[in-house]
Amino acid sequence: MALNHSDGAPSTAKILISGGFGVGKTTLVGAISEIRPLRTEEPMSDRSVGIDDTRGVGAKTTTTVAMDFGRISFPSRLVLYLFGTPGQERFWFMWDELSIGAIGAVVLADTQRVADCFASIDYFEHHGMPFIVAVNCFDGAPRFAPEDIRIALSLGPGVPIVLCDARDRDSVKHVLVSLVRYAMNGSRRPDRMSLG
Repeated sequence: MALNHSDGAPSTAKILISGGFGVGKTTLVGAISEIRPLRTEEPMSDRSVGIDDTRGVGAKTTTTVAMDFGRISFPSRLVLYLFGTPGQERFWFMWDELSIGAIGAVVLADTQRVADCFASIDYFEHHGMPFIVAVNCFDGAPRFAPEDIRIALSLGPGVPIVLCDARDRDSVKHVLVSLVRYAMNGSRRPDRMSLG
C-alpha cells in the first residue's frame, strides 16, 4: 500500500471481501463500486446440488465462480480495489492468488449461518492478514451484540466487528474505513505486508 507520494499520486490499497456462500459479497462490492463491478456470477445448476449448501439462501439463483472486482476512491486520494472471493469450498484454491498484495480483508457474516465464515477467518489468521468481521444485517435475521458474535466466532479482543447492510453504500463505506484504520494501526505483520 502506498501511503505518501510527493508527486500527488493517489494511495492505493487492495482489499478482499470474503465470507460464506450467499452472504452478500457481490452485493457489497456492487453497492460501493464507482465503476461497473466485474462480476463472475453464473446461474446455479444441478451440478451444485449436494455440493453447495443453499440452506438459508433458497432464493439465490446465481453464484460467483471466480471473483468480484470493484473500485472506490475517497476524497483523501485513497483508492481501494475490492476483490470479492468465491464462497464455495471448491473455489477456495483461488484465495491464495487473490490475497497477494492485499492489506486486509472483510469477512462478511450472516447471523443465520455464522459458521459459514469460519473458513475465511481461519485462512486470514493462518496467513497473518488483518481482517475485520462485518455482520450483514439481513432483513428478518436475528440481531446480536458484537461481543456475542465475537464469542460465537472465537475471535480475539482486537478483531473489529461492525454491523452493516451490504446493500447500503454508506454502510459499506464505514466497513471499508474500519478495515483500513485497523490495518494502518499496526495489526499487520511486517513480513507479510509492504507499505511500498
